[in-house]
Amino acid sequence: MEHAAVPGMVREQRLRGWIEAYADSLLKTCYVYLNDRGLAEDALQETFLKAWNHMEDFERKGIANEKAWLTRIAVNTCRDLRRGAWFRHVDPCQSLEELPPRLVAVEAEDHTLAMDICRLKDKYKQVVLLYYFQGMTLQETAQALDLPLSAVHRRLRKAREILKISLTGGDTDAG
Repeated sequence: MEHAAVPGMVREQRLRGWIEAYADSLLKTCYVYLNDRGLAEDALQETFLKAWNHMEDFERKGIANEKAWLTRIAVNTCRDLRRGAWFRHVDPCQSLEELPPRLVAVEAEDHTLAMDICRLKDKYKQVVLLYYFQGMTLQETAQALDLPLSAVHRRLRKAREILKISLTGGDTDAG
């Protein structure tokens, strides 16, 4: 005898799948964006709560890229947290060692690069995080940030220029 699906069970299964598939990468994104482990964990929880509350929109609109959709929620949640008065007291250069080791297994030079990325203006940091760290395409990055593709391309180019200058000590010919 077959049992009918319990209402909400499909939603729960979808949410569990999203958490399993994307929690680590979204936590990294939130951490680099917020520079605070506790806030990043709060933002991650809020992201999945918002995803749960808006799952009907996800289904109704037939959103094809769930990772881009979840990342957009996470970035917007981080933006909201950054607007808070408390956030002005957070050190923007805290070390990545606050995150669990499985999320930050990086070499020393990668750590330096990560700190330089943390210091970028938000508009550059966002595209770098999504494109390079999340492995999103330019189109997915544009979707996640609700930006035109050309803006994402320009921001990535500018971010690379800034990082190159930072990493080479101002010598733009170093390669």
